[in-house]
Amino acid sequence: MLIDPLRLSEDIGKIVCKIADDVELRKYFRFRGGRWYGGIATADCVGCYLKCVFCWSHLTRDNPHKHGDFYTPQQVFSRIVKIAEKRGYNMLRVSGGEPTISRDHLLQLLELVEQTRYTFILETNGILIGADKKYAQELSKYSNLHVRVSIKGCTPEEFSRLTGAKPDGFYLQLNSLRNLLNTGVSCHPAVMLSFSSKESILKLVDKLKEIDNKLTSRLEEEYVILYPHVVKLLKKNRIWPLRAITL
Repeated sequence: MLIDPLRLSEDIGKIVCKIADDVELRKYFRFRGGRWYGGIATADCVGCYLKCVFCWSHLTRDNPHKHGDFYTPQQVFSRIVKIAEKRGYNMLRVSGGEPTISRDHLLQLLELVEQTRYTFILETNGILIGADKKYAQELSKYSNLHVRVSIKGCTPEEFSRLTGAKPDGFYLQLNSLRNLLNTGVSCHPAVMLSFSSKESILKLVDKLKEIDNKLTSRLEEEYVILYPHVVKLLKKNRIWPLRAITL
């Protein structure tokens, strides 16, 4: 049975989010520095409502009960800023899972980042933002925020095959870009192309042009990295990329 991502997001949220003293806490499994974006401090969160066949953090994704600990927005902020200060980074992000599940937690974290010199990269599949334009309006309050919308595949059929979700989720991803642009939020699309034909890539480009021509020039190509545990997942799902990054 195909996943309803909106419904599953609510179920996952009950596992990876909780309220304590009127503050929303979120589960995280790791805090780290890394070379992405030229150097960025990262908080890896637990929980996602897509089941991507190429997910590098599928072990925590599939077992949210067993992994991670709960942190307040202030605790997350303090940890990633400490990493950034130590390594001389100018950027912060939440990765690993889907950050937008914990809406209040995320917004409170962004409030803290807003008072600093850092740029925050919100990496998201965009579905919750695409389903609710008010989410994009809330994000528009933050001047040092940039949203990277990671689109899974180039067509509804590819999206469904790669994520296990209903095909119409593909259009919610695209609609997130529309909502973000309409509210003035800095953003760009990143697209998983490892499993896409040239024909389907062209179809996606046409869809992006319908939203805003500028999106095609900002399009970031994303390819599967063949970590050993990702290779096992791909084989389990009986799917193999046309293009990939080998270690």
